Amino acid sequence: MAKAFGAPMIIHSAIRDGSLREAVSEHGLPVLLYEAGEALYFNEKAIRSGIRGILNVMRAIGMLPKNRRTGAREPVVSNKTSWVRAPMSGVFFKRVSLGNLVRKGTLLGIINDPLGDESEAILAPFTGVVIGQLTLPLVHEGDALVNLAQVDDLDEAEDVLDDYASSLTEEDFGLER
Repeated sequence: MAKAFGAPMIIHSAIRDGSLREAVSEHGLPVLLYEAGEALYFNEKAIRSGIRGILNVMRAIGMLPKNRRTGAREPVVSNKTSWVRAPMSGVFFKRVSLGNLVRKGTLLGIINDPLGDESEAILAPFTGVVIGQLTLPLVHEGDALVNLAQVDDLDEAEDVLDDYASSLTEEDFGLER
């Protein structure tokens, strides 16, 4: 189902206790969770991608006629995600954005204490894709700063994500306005 959805990245994650995913899986049904965009903000590309994915799944299970287009790239698959957390309190100056690809050791940002006496460079603990990030600059020790999805081949991930981004056009839905 995730491949039919057609997102450029698939992240395998465990079922969380008490979640809707758990309730659905207990009934033996497949479940797919689409996460994109940011809280409290309508991201047009993320919405467009979600609508396209829903239509793709409906085509794959026979609810809609098959699309004539083929040749979609295989998605990047990640089996590990991790939030990089603040080692100190202060002001976080991000150096990466959602969707950025980073190598292990890449500078994700810098935390400065409010008085400017101390600073800490925040580095990527592994090679991956930025899939989530803090939007407020003030942080406390232990706060989640940047969420990374680990990838094995950064060049392949870059190709897949670039191809996907360039495919997001309004007429891509297969629906008439």
